[in-house]
Amino acid sequence: MPVIKATFLGTGTSQGIPVIACDCPVCNSPNPKDNRTRTSLLISIDGKNLVIDTGPDFRQQMLREKVKSLDAVFFTHEHKDHISGLDDIRAYNYITQLPMEVFATEKVFAALQREFHYVFDGTNYPGIPQVNMNFFDQEPIHFAGEEIIPIEVMHYKLPVKAFRIRNFSYITDANYIDEQNMKKLAGTEILVINALRREHHISHFTLDEALEIIARIKPRKAYLIHISHLLGLHDVVSAELPENVEIAYDGLQINIS
Repeated sequence: MPVIKATFLGTGTSQGIPVIACDCPVCNSPNPKDNRTRTSLLISIDGKNLVIDTGPDFRQQMLREKVKSLDAVFFTHEHKDHISGLDDIRAYNYITQLPMEVFATEKVFAALQREFHYVFDGTNYPGIPQVNMNFFDQEPIHFAGEEIIPIEVMHYKLPVKAFRIRNFSYITDANYIDEQNMKKLAGTEILVINALRREHHISHFTLDEALEIIARIKPRKAYLIHISHLLGLHDVVSAELPENVEIAYDGLQINIS
């Protein structure tokens, strides 16, 4: 089987880091690992590229990583910090002269229709993004010869899709996973999970809660994402973590065997 490469395009929460008008030590940190764009992931499979979520920093992320081709976009949920960059797929439409394959739930599609009405209203205005919608819920998705398994987690009262590819599982924007979906995570060797901050939050795992999930799943390696400036400095928090846990940072690349 070909090696799959994952690139963390963004690892920050909805405000990113630095936060506008904030003078805290994290937002003023000279360490580039403390500078976080909105959370998004690039998966490269045997020459095919997919992105999980297109947030407001999508354009800058793709330029930074020099991503010359994109074959699909997968959406976890409909919040603005995860969908608002969709318009910038136009560059890839132009190169391929093909619509972008977009994978979304019906609920996410409804939000895309509101946010990008000009894409879906049938007027075909010149230069608009071209998409081919693929709807999913619980069933596995087949892409580039791989099976991608949706896993439902809860972001307060909002269902969010996590995704599993082989032994790799990716969970963003969650604070609860029921037993049925925990079973789908069994055997995960590389786990990516959100850990917003130390204090309780109504819709995200805290650092301690994320570490509890990691201890239960027992992956070989875990990476923390969707990080707020309130979590603390990258290097300081990293020194506190278990040996198999790291805070992901923008631009980090890992291999999935």
